[in-house]
Order: sequence, then C-alpha cells, then structure tokens
Amino acid sequence: MDQENKVANEEGDIECYYGKDMEDRIYSQPLLTKRHNTTSQIAIVGANACPVESLDYEIIENELFKQDWRSRRTIQIFQYVLLKWAFALIIGLGTGLVGIFNNIAVENISGFKLLMTTKLMLEHKYYKAFAALAGCNLALAAAAAALCAYIAPAAAGSGIPEVKAYLNGVDAHSILAPSTLFVKIFGSILCVSAGFVVGKEGPMVHTGACIASLIGQGGSRKYHLTWRWLRYFKNDRDRRDLITCGAAAGVASAFRAPVGGGGEECTSLENLFTTAVVAIVLRAFIQLCSTGTCGLFGEGGLIMYDVSAAKVAYSVPDILAVILLGVIGGIFGSLYNYLVDKVLRTYSIINEKGPAVKILLVVTISLLTSICSYGLPWFATCIPCPIDTTESCPNTDLSGNYKSFQCPPNHYNDLASLFLNTNDDAIRNLLSTSTTKEFHISSLFIFFIAIYCLGVITYGIAIPSGLFIPVILAGAGYGRLIGRLFDPITKLDVGLFALLGAASFLGGTMRMTVSLCVILLELTNDLLLLPLVMLVLLISKTVGDMFNHGVYDQIVKLKGLPYMEAHAEPYMKHLVARDVVSGPLITFSGVEKVGNILHALKTTGHNGFPVIDEPPFADAPELCGLVLRSHLLVLLKGKIFSWDRVLSGDEVVRRISKFDFAKAGSGKGVKLEDLDIKDEEMDMYVDLHPITNTSPYTVVETMSLAKAAVLFRQLGLRHMCVVPKSQGRPPIVGILTRHDFLPEHILGLYPHIRLRK
Repeated sequence: MDQENKVANEEGDIECYYGKDMEDRIYSQPLLTKRHNTTSQIAIVGANACPVESLDYEIIENELFKQDWRSRRTIQIFQYVLLKWAFALIIGLGTGLVGIFNNIAVENISGFKLLMTTKLMLEHKYYKAFAALAGCNLALAAAAAALCAYIAPAAAGSGIPEVKAYLNGVDAHSILAPSTLFVKIFGSILCVSAGFVVGKEGPMVHTGACIASLIGQGGSRKYHLTWRWLRYFKNDRDRRDLITCGAAAGVASAFRAPVGGGGEECTSLENLFTTAVVAIVLRAFIQLCSTGTCGLFGEGGLIMYDVSAAKVAYSVPDILAVILLGVIGGIFGSLYNYLVDKVLRTYSIINEKGPAVKILLVVTISLLTSICSYGLPWFATCIPCPIDTTESCPNTDLSGNYKSFQCPPNHYNDLASLFLNTNDDAIRNLLSTSTTKEFHISSLFIFFIAIYCLGVITYGIAIPSGLFIPVILAGAGYGRLIGRLFDPITKLDVGLFALLGAASFLGGTMRMTVSLCVILLELTNDLLLLPLVMLVLLISKTVGDMFNHGVYDQIVKLKGLPYMEAHAEPYMKHLVARDVVSGPLITFSGVEKVGNILHALKTTGHNGFPVIDEPPFADAPELCGLVLRSHLLVLLKGKIFSWDRVLSGDEVVRRISKFDFAKAGSGKGVKLEDLDIKDEEMDMYVDLHPITNTSPYTVVETMSLAKAAVLFRQLGLRHMCVVPKSQGRPPIVGILTRHDFLPEHILGLYPHIRLRK
C-alpha cells in the first residue's frame, strides 16, 4: 500500500506524493504548506496545488518513428514547414487582436468609471463619488476573482513563471488550457479596470502562450476537428516552439515592443516574424481608433511613453545621480522581492480555504485600494494651474496631467492626477517632460509608498495580475522624486529621471538587462537614452543580486516548479551520477508479460522504463532502450498480444500508426482506467521493441553530476540513463530525471552538503 501511495521516482518523472508523511512535514522553501515532497513534485499553478510533470523534447527513435520517416515524401516536409509559418502568422494575428481588445476594454470601462467619479466630484457629491468608485471597483474585482476561483485557478497571477517553467520543460495541468485563456483575457480586463495596482502585461505573455498552445494542439478527435496536416505538431518539441512564439507575441503586444519580445524569447525566425505581425496589427488598430471609433480608447490607449521632447545631455553630476538611482533601485527591488515572498506564503495559506475565501480576499484588497486612491488625494494641497501649459487645467476628461478633485477653479490636485487615472496614464504623467514642479515632493513620496505597498499586497490574490506596471509606477515615482531633489545640480529633465527610476526598479526586481533595455527604448522611442538605461539597469541588477534572486525566479521556486538553471550548482562537482540515482529500478524484457506491465503501471508513477534484451533475443543482457508509459498504454489498448514469447514487431507496425502514439492535447491521452485487460490476457506476451526508443541518452555512472546536469538541461531531456562503467554488471544502473537534479532531492540524500543560496 505504501508503494501505491508514494509515486516514487527513479525514472518516474515528476508526479504527486500522497504519502502520510506529507501531512507531518512542512516545506521550508516552496509555498506548499503541510506538504512534503521528497521524491516527486507538486507545484502551485495559479492559486491551487497540482502535480506537474516533464515534457518529452527528445526525438523518440523507434521502429514506428523510422517507418514514418522512411515513408515521408518531400511534399509532406513542405507541408510541415508551410504549416509552421502559417501557425506563426495566426499566433501573431490572434495575440495582436487580443491585445487590442484588452486595451480598448480597459480604457472604456475605466474611463466610464472615472468620468462618473469626476462628474460627482465636480458637483461636490464627495460621498457618492467614493461610493461610485468603490462600488465599481468591488464589482469588477469580485467578477475577476470569481472567474479565477471557479473556472480557471491556473489563470491567477502573472503567468510568466508558469510559461518560463514550461519552456524549461515542465508541464502542469490546465496551465495552457482554453479555460485558462478565457479567464486570463477577461479576468485581466476586469482586474485592471477595477483599479488594482497590477498590469495586463504579464498576463498578456501567458495569453499569447495559451493561444499558441491551442493552435498547436493538432486538432481534436473528440470533436472531429482534426486535419491530416495537423498531426505533425502532436509532440512536445513542436508545441514548445509554437508556445515560444506565443510568449514573444505576448511581450510584443503588451509593450508594443516587437524587438523586445523577439529578443527576449527568440530562438527562431518564426518568433521574429510573429512579433512583426503583432506590431503591424497594433499599428493598424491604433490608426483606426485615433479617429474616435473605439470609444474612449485613443492613440494613448496602448502604452507608449514619449520622452523625446526632453534634451538628453548629461554631465558628471547627472551620472552620479543615475548611479544613485541604480543603487536605490537594487535595494528597493530586492526588498520588494522579499516582501512578495512573504505575502505569497501568507496568501497560499488563505487560498487553501476555498473559492469563497479567495474572493473575499480580493474584495478586501479592492476596498483598500479604493480607499487609498480616493482618500490620499485629500492630503495633497491644491496647486495653481501653470500659465504656459497647452493642456486644459483642470482636465475634465478621464485622463491628463491635471485633476481638480476638490480644488477651486484654476487649481489642480497632483495626487488625484496620479491615483484617479488608469495606470498607463499615471505613468505618462510621471514621465511628462518640461513640467518640473508639476508634482510636489511630498505627493511623489506618498504616491511611491502607496504604490509600493499596494503592489506587494495585491500580487498573489486570485486574479490575473502582472508585475511590470506596479514596478514601473513605483520606480517612476521615486525617480521623479530624486529628479526634484537633484534639480539644482542636474541638467536632466525630471521626466527622464522618472524613466530611469522605472528602469532601476525593473532591474532591481526582474534582474533582466538586455530585454528590459530594449523594451524601455521601444516604449520611449528615444535611442539617446541607451547609455543611461544600460548603466542604471546593470547597477540595479548587480546591487539586487547581492541580496536575493529575481522576482520571477523566486516565484518559480516558491511555487515548487522544478526549474533547471542553465548552469550547474557548485556542490554538484563533488558528486557523480550514480550518487543521486534512486531505486529500486523497474525494467521490462524486450518481450514482456502483459500482467507484469500492468502491475508496474498500477503500482508506480514512472513515466519511463528501461527495456532489457535477454537470451534468446540477445547473447547477454543488454540495454535495448527506453519505453514511455504513454506508449505502453496505447500498445496495451491495441491488444497485440501472443501466447508465445516471440517477436511480433511487424504486426505492431502494420496495425498501429506512429500518430496513434502522438501526444494528445490537453492531457486527453489513454489512461490506465481506459484499459480492458481480461484475466486470461494477463499471461500473454507483448513485444515492446517497436515502441522502444533504441537510442536514449546515456551517461556513465562516474560522470560528475554537474556535467550530467548541464547535458540534461541543454538537451531538454526527460530521462537520462545511467550505465555501468565496467562489464559483467546489469546493463543499466538507474535513470535520472529532472527531480534528481533538484537541491531538495540532493540535500535529502546528502544533508551535509552546503547548498548555495
């Protein structure tokens, strides 16, 4: 029974651990409270815990695969290439249209809410104005939370950690499902319109990945929506390429940054083509909406922060101020990551109590956000309108630099101009140039503290929420504040200081340099800022790295997603491959009894089994290869059995196609429960040779664990066979999977090893 409860792993991939010990121990690192997982993996996806497993990027070279390639003609290869480019085009079009739809919806919903609040304020109906603002926010927030809590819990959060883990080779239930896509789109619109300190940029990346996954499913046999051409994409390798295109398209759509999107995720020409399609779609709709056909959405709906009006000239004091910004960004960014860590741990406990509690938490944060947005501007002093402005003061529409709030005519409230605006418009106000004294120093300080704290406590609740916009808002706030303080000795415009502050905070939290630099330059459309942006990003990242990891790396670890770094940890150099191999090892003969296979599938959660050829099929025991659980299930369902222990590969190849073994979309493959094996068939034999991968990646048992880890990561493997160094021993020592390289597993085997934090 214990063996059934514990989905063990020596080659068993990453499954769930259901043993009783799980209830008696507590993870110290991941978010999973009251769960212990020593040999397998559970992860937080969205706001719920679920099992995760690895993806099969390796080409399975068996008889069925070879037969398929031998029969493949030039026209079929042309179809594959053509379809891949067509999918890239469709992904770009779909992601671009979703990006436009999101922005139009957010601008119009937020605009209606803010116009109603402003109208009531102008009529001096202050309590009704707050009731209208808070009521709209609560309704929108509750709707977004209900979608996440009841329809697609995997849609909660940014989605970037999950997409990052997927591209690393980790799959989880519903992470890219159609329901997740639906909730990600509409939940993001609702929560951004509700005034939360969140962005739609992170969810947009997840949305692009979901669109690509849906397109790359290869059709659906259940609903008769399949096509012969689509079969080429029924594998994890091609789906990963499409999802990479989708993630790049999401970045391009979120920031209007095709180069930043392609550069961040680019591994092929298809990615750059996809981001170019997104850019064309966005440009076309921006020109269309500039005529007023999109309601309250105008040219400024999609984020573009033009600071080209400011003169970019700097001297030694300016460089010193930029260095100070970088240091402050690194410190604030590392503190932000630390606080997000603590908040996520707390929310994980709360979210376990059920959907109703999740919604209650979201409503509570929404009410707090509404109180801050409406209440804090009352502490600001009214400022006379500038005489030389070309903009009406105060503004009577939903956006603009000048909001009257409770001020008399020809005066404006600077805090209201930041809080009672959409997040994109607030950033534009902070980055506005030639308006040095538009915002009081005290107002900038209050705004920074409020946004910093609200950003921390908002991330982790059950809504789609991005981190980019809160970080840019807070960074621009303290950047403009530093600009005001350095105004007597610096030549840089305060708007440029705000931009550099946003860059420093992004570098201090995200710890990305090249991609962020390109995105910021595309956002501001000013190449002259390149040296300063590079400098502040490098400094903030360096300072932040002294304290902790980047926020997305931290969240990946907290969620329990088994992400493998590109480099090996130092302690791995002191171990060899055989040191972390777990047992006992379960193997099959080349021609195996049906009952033995069925028993192994029922009592283990292994996803790969070594196949050993023994006499009379070989002179001595030898490793024939590796067979996957999913392939075994398809073979058993086909019932190509025999009473004699003989080879029957030709019959298997004749009766079953390679595409019968293709990976089904959204986990709809053959399950163990689908098999109908009769008692008399349990003693029959089945030939495993046709479905066995005869060329699995193998390493000798004395290879250093560090070298094996780098090989495993670079090749994108799911299973790595460990073979003995000397002859006269069994042909295989064990199998390494992603789990075996994780620090938690290694530390469990060797507690004396000091792991680098």
